Amino acid sequence: MDVGADEFAETLSFLHDIIDEADFVGLDIEFTGLRSNSSRPQQISLFDLPSEWYMKTRQSVQQFTICQIGLSVFSSIEGESNKYVAHSCNFFLFPTTFGILDSEFSFQASSVQFLNQYGFDYNKFLKNGIPYMNEEQEKKIRESILRGNWRVRSSLDKDQIKVVIDKVTRWLDLAEEGDRMTLPGIAGFQAYEVQMVLRQALPNIWTVLKDEGVIVKKVSQPHRWYLENASCDQIRCWREEIVLSARGFSVFFKMLVRAQKPLIGHNMMMDLLHLHEKFYKPLPESYDEFKQNIHNLFPVIIDTKNVTKDIWKEMRFPRVSNLSEVYDVLSSDLNPTNSTGPEIIHASECEKYAETKCPHEAGYDAFLCGSVLLKVAHLLLERVHDAGSVDELTFSQYLDVLEPYVNQVNLIRAGVPKINLSGPDYPSIRPPVLILTVKRWPGVTEHQVYREFQNLCKFDVRRFTQNQFLLLTNKFKDARSVLKEYRSHPTLQVALYRYWKHSPNITCLLKVCSIITTWAIVAFVLGRSSPRVR
Repeated sequence: MDVGADEFAETLSFLHDIIDEADFVGLDIEFTGLRSNSSRPQQISLFDLPSEWYMKTRQSVQQFTICQIGLSVFSSIEGESNKYVAHSCNFFLFPTTFGILDSEFSFQASSVQFLNQYGFDYNKFLKNGIPYMNEEQEKKIRESILRGNWRVRSSLDKDQIKVVIDKVTRWLDLAEEGDRMTLPGIAGFQAYEVQMVLRQALPNIWTVLKDEGVIVKKVSQPHRWYLENASCDQIRCWREEIVLSARGFSVFFKMLVRAQKPLIGHNMMMDLLHLHEKFYKPLPESYDEFKQNIHNLFPVIIDTKNVTKDIWKEMRFPRVSNLSEVYDVLSSDLNPTNSTGPEIIHASECEKYAETKCPHEAGYDAFLCGSVLLKVAHLLLERVHDAGSVDELTFSQYLDVLEPYVNQVNLIRAGVPKINLSGPDYPSIRPPVLILTVKRWPGVTEHQVYREFQNLCKFDVRRFTQNQFLLLTNKFKDARSVLKEYRSHPTLQVALYRYWKHSPNITCLLKVCSIITTWAIVAFVLGRSSPRVR
């Protein structure tokens, strides 16, 4: 089900009901870009600590925006054993542009090309995107509207509003008190802006927003004063309506937070960063504060990337590269529990996905996340004890076997493979760091070193000294292979990095100690060999 700005308000009550009854929610987000390539020092690396990875990625999250959010709400069917219904929705979003709010964001050509390849409708994003704002932006717009300090946001709107004012002014010259006119085709924020402009410019009119458009009524000034202070249409209440409309998808985000349902994603770290930045608060500089905030918002988060990585190692499933392939394997006879696993059906308004695969459409990928979670949980439950012997399987039983994976979120290219949102991060289990010593290759760069090894395997490279570089990979077999191939190379010698042996600080300290020791020995020898004075 596709939801844009035109349909959003009328679907809110439906969304509230299905979230309230849900067991868990699958999530996927599509962006206008992933990472900026403009600054090499900001490129992520296997050398990065989680806090360093966070600070680098934070800048990209602030640069790009969300174009589509997919949610798939899974609910167990009462009276049906181990059967779930999935309500899957695509929400097209566009940043709030109202009054003082006018966001700037970038497009990354590769991301646009990628989404376009899979049929993404940019018209729905640009023309009918649901507005949204975070709490800090909401505070600013509330203060601005309260002070009456707002402005029409674009020259196009100014031209349109000028036409409206001219039309109403000509009508007023001939209208009698009590007469009305309708301004059709004006909705959303523009309707509020038109009313604000008209009320400020013309003291003898009153405006009301109806389904057919903005209704303008000619009134006396005493009647105008009465209307402004009437209990049903106080300016304060009207301003609240403006803020509510401007918040858009953020209203649903808070609904989701209040529900406290488990949130399921796949490789979802970027999703969580954008959720925080776009709907909650600007990302803090502190990595630990970010983790705490996300944990407070969503106490139970499961990244299916982490779960499936472990399962794949144990079950020796065919190698896969994306979420869709993971789902296909778990839905095939290669999965020994496929025939006994949970049954998942699509809700009536979302049956499109029952017949058609739509990879990289956010709603479809959110559905895959939730389905993979249920299938993997059933597989884990079978390992603990025979799930077929349980009279009635419940999601809480699945959640119990998934406990080791709760709040563990996968990291792409970092010093650790995952982070822990509910406590300290785990130590690195990456292969050891290698050190490359270069001989007879003056002026060699990190990029040249990278190209030297890229045909054999991929390493992240970092300059260590003038003729030494650190090498790091996420595969143990690659580290072993390079050690074997280059250990006796005439110009490129690779060895295991040892802090006590290779650190410049330790080397400097040992040299100083050696010099002091040498002078002490010389002084001692000279002292003993010199003649004594009687």
